This record gives sequence, C-alpha cells and structure tokens, in this order.
Amino acid sequence: MVDRAMDKTPENAALVLFSGGQDSATCLAWALSRFERVETVGFDYGQRHAIELECRAALIDGFKSIKTEWRARLGEAHTLAIPTLAEISDTALTRDIAIEMKEDGLPNTFVPGRNLLFLTFAAALGYRRGIRHIVGGMCETDYSGYPDCRDETIKSLNAAINQGMGREFELHTPLMWRDKAQTWELADELGGEALVDLIIQHSHTCYLGERGALHDWGYGCGECPACRLRAAGWAKYKAA
Repeated sequence: MVDRAMDKTPENAALVLFSGGQDSATCLAWALSRFERVETVGFDYGQRHAIELECRAALIDGFKSIKTEWRARLGEAHTLAIPTLAEISDTALTRDIAIEMKEDGLPNTFVPGRNLLFLTFAAALGYRRGIRHIVGGMCETDYSGYPDCRDETIKSLNAAINQGMGREFELHTPLMWRDKAQTWELADELGGEALVDLIIQHSHTCYLGERGALHDWGYGCGECPACRLRAAGWAKYKAA
C-alpha cells in the first residue's frame, strides 16, 4: 500500500509529541497553525498516569471542531510502546511510590532517557513518514530540573539525530521559554476560549493519574508537582 505521507513535502508537515497533557495539546495547536499536515505520536512506556493516553482521542475531536483548517490538517495519530523504559527505571512515574526529592536534587519523577528516547523514536517515525519537523513540549522555564528538558540538551540531540540519520530534522520546542501562565496565554491566542476549555476538560497532567475532581484548571489530585504547577500557572494567567 502506498504511504500517503510521501505525497507531502517535509517542509509542510510536522510530527507532534502528543501525550494528552496541557503542554502537548498547546504544542499541537501551535503546529496546526504553521504546517499543512500534522501527525501526532504518543508513547506508552508503562507510565503511572497512562490515562493521559486515553485523553488524546477527545482532544483530537475537539481540535477538529475548533477550526475548519485544523480538521483538514490533522493527519494520522500514532502510539509507540516502549515498555523497556519502565522496566529499567525506578521512578515515581513508573512505580507506585511517593513523589519526593532525591539526594542529587532531582525529583524522583525524572525518568532517565525519556525525552531522548521520545525524540529519537519520533525522528525515526518521521523519517519513514517523510516528516522532518518534530514538535515537543519541553520547557526550561517552569520545570523540575529535568536535564532532558533543557534547550542545550534538545539542540545537542537535534545535531546527533541529523548526523545519525543523514536527514535534516528540526526539533521545535515552542514552550521552552514560557512559564505555565504563558502556556495558557498561547493556547488562548491560538484557539481562543474554545481551546482553553478543551484543555481544561480533556487534557491530563496529574502524575497520579487522578481524574476524580475537576478544578478550575482541569482534572487532577491537586497535590502532585504537576497539578500544583498547572494550578499556579492558571491563577497567574487569570490574574493578568
């Protein structure tokens, strides 16, 4: 069967790392506003909050209803399973343990190698799909000190991927220098109140996978670092 992706130039297509969270949903809107064809990829790596993957379908449906051009631009949705990542890691995102800080100053929610693997797998998928633009929600402004979220890391990985694959990929991180309030603002700029409401109702951020309580900013336990960060960003965004 002919791969339909080969009909499009790589300059007009993007592949978005789409977890089902606030950041990746905002990145998807950013990509849909810039590229003619946008595909998504999510990763099932044995994460404790795997419910985020289940949120993607409702988000995609919502995107299609917000703007006619977004509906036309949305392409295939991919899911890649990387169970080995959970098998070799011992973190609060892959084990049922309390979230806490470690002696090295990093929270135990840090999954070593996660973003490096995600971006490498995304580039390999993009290679096959004829897509050279890869979009991820990594951020160095509001983050927990994860070394694989730093701008320097992404730029270094971009160079390594290009050398190793013999293609000129471009890794985009539109949230790199935005805090959570600015991420809410960007969603508002791109899709208005409809997109903000969609993110509140259907995205998922909580590390514990809790979706029992709906807060002003969305579902979550309200206590884990991810929930606190999202709630603080929402409060700052609404106060502006």
